[in-house]
Amino acid sequence: MRDAAINLRALPEQRDLIDHAASLLGKNRSDFMLEAACDRAQSVVLDQVFFSLDADKFKQFTAMLDAPLGPNPGLERLMAVKAPWSTGAA
Repeated sequence: MRDAAINLRALPEQRDLIDHAASLLGKNRSDFMLEAACDRAQSVVLDQVFFSLDADKFKQFTAMLDAPLGPNPGLERLMAVKAPWSTGAA
């Protein structure tokens, strides 16, 4: 049983479009909107955590991850800066 409410306001034209699309699929407005919103939400989440590579690109990607780091003067400068709260005792 659904017991969490989601409320929103729409223009009459938007509501009519949604109702028309829902009816074409034999769904009511709530079911149609919930399904569409969940599909989009899942897509957004997956775009943040998943990407696909073919075999060659995957080899290149893992080789880059496994390669030793080169010198990074900016990082070395940053690591040499003493924190303002540091007392100097290590």
